[in-house]
Amino acid sequence: MTTDQILADVRVLLIDIIGAEYAIGLDIGMDTAFEADLQLESIEFVKLATMLNDRYGTRVDFVAFLAAKELDEIIQMTVGELVTYIADRSTLVDSADG
Repeated sequence: MTTDQILADVRVLLIDIIGAEYAIGLDIGMDTAFEADLQLESIEFVKLATMLNDRYGTRVDFVAFLAAKELDEIIQMTVGELVTYIADRSTLVDSADG
Protein backbone atom coordinates (compact mmCIF):
# COMPACT_ATOMS: atom_id res chain seq x y z
CA MET A 1 0.00 0.00 0.00
CA THR A 2 1.42 3.39 -0.96
CA THR A 3 1.63 6.45 1.26
CA ASP A 4 -0.94 8.18 -0.98
CA GLN A 5 -3.37 5.28 -0.53
CA ILE A 6 -2.90 5.31 3.23
CA LEU A 7 -3.37 9.09 3.33
CA ALA A 8 -6.60 8.72 1.34
CA ASP A 9 -7.83 6.05 3.80
CA VAL A 10 -6.93 8.14 6.84
CA ARG A 11 -8.56 11.20 5.28
CA VAL A 12 -11.84 9.28 4.87
CA LEU A 13 -11.70 8.10 8.48
CA LEU A 14 -11.00 11.60 9.77
CA ILE A 15 -13.82 13.14 7.73
CA ASP A 16 -16.15 10.53 9.21
CA ILE A 17 -15.00 11.50 12.71
CA ILE A 18 -15.06 15.30 12.38
CA GLY A 19 -18.04 15.47 10.03
CA ALA A 20 -18.22 16.31 6.35
CA GLU A 21 -19.54 19.81 7.06
CA TYR A 22 -16.46 20.72 9.11
CA ALA A 23 -14.11 19.02 6.64
CA ILE A 24 -15.35 21.06 3.66
CA GLY A 25 -12.98 23.91 4.46
CA LEU A 26 -10.04 21.64 5.20
CA ASP A 27 -7.40 20.13 2.97
CA ILE A 28 -6.38 17.15 5.09
CA GLY A 29 -2.82 16.30 4.14
CA MET A 30 0.44 15.10 5.62
CA ASP A 31 1.05 18.42 7.45
CA THR A 32 -2.44 18.62 8.97
CA ALA A 33 -2.21 18.70 12.77
CA PHE A 34 -4.69 16.62 14.74
CA GLU A 35 -5.11 19.23 17.48
CA ALA A 36 -4.52 22.59 15.81
CA ASP A 37 -6.21 21.89 12.47
CA LEU A 38 -8.73 19.14 13.17
CA GLN A 39 -9.31 19.93 16.85
CA LEU A 40 -9.66 16.25 17.74
CA GLU A 41 -10.55 15.51 21.34
CA SER A 42 -9.64 12.39 23.30
CA ILE A 43 -12.92 10.61 22.54
CA GLU A 44 -12.30 11.18 18.84
CA PHE A 45 -8.85 9.62 19.17
CA VAL A 46 -10.57 6.57 20.68
CA LYS A 47 -12.93 6.43 17.70
CA LEU A 48 -9.97 6.78 15.32
CA ALA A 49 -8.17 3.91 17.09
CA THR A 50 -11.23 1.70 16.63
CA MET A 51 -11.60 2.66 12.98
CA LEU A 52 -7.90 2.04 12.28
CA ASN A 53 -8.18 -1.37 13.90
CA ASP A 54 -11.22 -2.17 11.76
CA ARG A 55 -9.40 -1.02 8.62
CA TYR A 56 -5.87 -2.36 9.19
CA GLY A 57 -6.28 -5.01 11.88
CA THR A 58 -3.90 -5.55 14.74
CA ARG A 59 -0.80 -4.59 12.75
CA VAL A 60 -1.69 -0.92 13.38
CA ASP A 61 -1.85 -0.34 17.14
CA PHE A 62 -2.79 3.34 17.39
CA VAL A 63 -3.05 3.17 21.17
CA ALA A 64 0.54 1.89 21.47
CA PHE A 65 1.64 4.50 18.91
CA LEU A 66 0.17 7.26 21.09
CA ALA A 67 1.42 5.72 24.33
CA ALA A 68 5.01 5.97 23.07
CA LYS A 69 4.64 9.75 22.72
CA GLU A 70 4.90 12.55 25.25
CA LEU A 71 1.83 14.77 25.67
CA ASP A 72 3.36 17.65 23.70
CA GLU A 73 4.20 15.25 20.86
CA ILE A 74 0.58 14.10 20.74
CA ILE A 75 -0.65 17.69 20.73
CA GLN A 76 1.68 18.53 17.81
CA MET A 77 1.15 15.25 15.93
CA THR A 78 0.35 15.43 12.22
CA VAL A 79 -1.59 13.19 9.89
CA GLY A 80 1.72 12.48 8.15
CA GLU A 81 3.15 10.92 11.31
CA LEU A 82 0.19 8.53 11.46
CA VAL A 83 0.41 7.76 7.74
CA THR A 84 4.14 7.02 8.07
CA TYR A 85 3.48 4.76 11.07
CA ILE A 86 0.83 2.81 9.13
CA ALA A 87 3.12 2.53 6.10
CA ASP A 88 5.96 1.25 8.29
CA ARG A 89 3.67 -1.29 9.96
CA SER A 90 2.37 -2.42 6.55
CA THR A 91 5.93 -2.86 5.28
CA LEU A 92 6.85 -4.96 8.32
CA VAL A 93 3.82 -7.19 7.81
CA ASP A 94 4.43 -7.49 4.07
CA SER A 95 8.08 -8.43 4.72
CA ALA A 96 7.04 -11.06 7.26
CA ASP A 97 4.53 -12.51 4.78
CA GLY A 98 7.13 -12.75 1.99
